[in-house]
Amino acid sequence: MKLAIIGLPQSGKTTIYNALTRSNQPTDMGGKMEIHTAVVDVPDPRVTVLTEMYQPKKTAFAKVTYSDIAGLEGSGQGDISGKMVNELGQMDGFIQVVRCFESDNVPHISGTVDPGRDIQSMDSELLLNDLIVVERRIERLTDERKKGGRDKLAVEKEMALFEKLQNILMEDSPLRAADLSEEENKHISGYQFLTMKPMLIVLNLGESQDTPDVSSAIKDSRVVALQGQLEMEIAQLAPEEAEIFLKEYKIEEPSLYLMIRESYELLGLISFFTVGEDEVRAWTVKKGAAAPVAAGGIHTDLQKGFIRAEIVSYEDLTTLGSMSAARDQGKLRVEGKTYIVKDGEIMHVRFNV
Repeated sequence: MKLAIIGLPQSGKTTIYNALTRSNQPTDMGGKMEIHTAVVDVPDPRVTVLTEMYQPKKTAFAKVTYSDIAGLEGSGQGDISGKMVNELGQMDGFIQVVRCFESDNVPHISGTVDPGRDIQSMDSELLLNDLIVVERRIERLTDERKKGGRDKLAVEKEMALFEKLQNILMEDSPLRAADLSEEENKHISGYQFLTMKPMLIVLNLGESQDTPDVSSAIKDSRVVALQGQLEMEIAQLAPEEAEIFLKEYKIEEPSLYLMIRESYELLGLISFFTVGEDEVRAWTVKKGAAAPVAAGGIHTDLQKGFIRAEIVSYEDLTTLGSMSAARDQGKLRVEGKTYIVKDGEIMHVRFNV
């Protein structure tokens, strides 16, 4: 799963990216289109506990891919380049970094710091891009109406759908907030509409700064507040030094960890686990996935030859201490092909190919 880090110039996108990925990319890309990508572990204390239980040879966390994308100006003119649209269209969601900090050394492109205005500027950029795509499609459908050739009913059905999308966008609403049927979503999936993608707003605060109220500017998005510069400095410390720093300031965990988990949930993802002496691993699956689909995430053969899955909850396993104890206490269940996997479950797949 891939998330793009976007935002206005000088908002702190690359600072957040460096904190996420422990990278050291230069924070001034000069407004040109540039992309940096890295894969990041999803912090999960459950994986740590299971590792302590099983002492495996290998431990693997769930992963999310982040791309720092420079070059969006937030002009509100819908003039995103074709190359940029293509890059953004390949992402599963967006993290919009919004500047809240003041700095004489880093002037804001608009002259003043106004988080609500900046959120609206970026939203308008994405909305206008989608509106242009929708209106072009409506023009083509209008031509088809006149010329004929394609099934008339199909043309009218598609026209009704795109006029519906047009009305939503004209009301300054993102398409992700629209009430679309499964068939409608499937029909427009190839258009890579940018406002269909889930959005996490990251408020980039200055030192000791209170979180501003931006509720009036938020449109169907989650919000996280953190100090980007501080998070980057913590991330670039050696693990032992970072632990001392967090204890000294009575910080339970870096705010960045919350942001990573929020972005994971933003995509509608959950984790299930496989455990053993060789490996403890967190696997990623879409919320609502059936057991065979989850098994396919481990290996395609497990989905093809799926017979059943042995399931125990994380809470029951860690409380009872072992699979055999869970089995004895009736907490280890056998589930079939229609079972919906839940977050945090430990799964062992029985299969035959």
